[in-house]
Amino acid sequence: MAKKRGLSVEEKRAKMMEIFFETKDVFQLKDLEKIAPKEKGITSMSVKDILQSLVDDGMVDSERIGTSNYFWAFPSKALHARKRKLETLESQLSEASQKKKSLEESVEKAKVGRQDTKERSELSEELALLRQQRDQQKAELEQYKECDPDVIEEIRKSNMVAKDAANRWTDNIFAVKSWAKKKFGFEERKIDKTFGIPEEFDYID
Repeated sequence: MAKKRGLSVEEKRAKMMEIFFETKDVFQLKDLEKIAPKEKGITSMSVKDILQSLVDDGMVDSERIGTSNYFWAFPSKALHARKRKLETLESQLSEASQKKKSLEESVEKAKVGRQDTKERSELSEELALLRQQRDQQKAELEQYKECDPDVIEEIRKSNMVAKDAANRWTDNIFAVKSWAKKKFGFEERKIDKTFGIPEEFDYID
């Protein structure tokens, strides 16, 4: 019986994003280390690294509140990041194609009535490099386009739900602050400073 292949890094990243999009919730690392192996087949040992890579790429947001770190992903942000990446790739592809066409024309002109020259050799090398870059960009562009239709549709449907979930957490934080002020007589500024809550912290419109 063939040994089951483990998930690649990109597959783990995609499945980790599914957790956020499907639940529309905010998690701590320990929560994800329990959920990811059970529901998505991501080993608990790799959860932290995969999560950090998503945070570094701007796909997942994180915030430290008190002594705990919380993680969440707004679908609208993921959509905008993907759109920006697609626009960048399309622009790079267009530029590479135009330069390739110009170089091909130069090479063709150089062939007419001429022997091989240093300039022609350099142009050929640059053309080969541009072709390679173009192929890489095409492959990356296709990778993003393949996951776009379903993801964008899911994002449109879940955007409002995700915003409501974030605002519920904002409600919880305001409730805790109110309780602390009444119970212990703390000033609001002292509570914010102690738990690292920024002054501009508020509901999402």
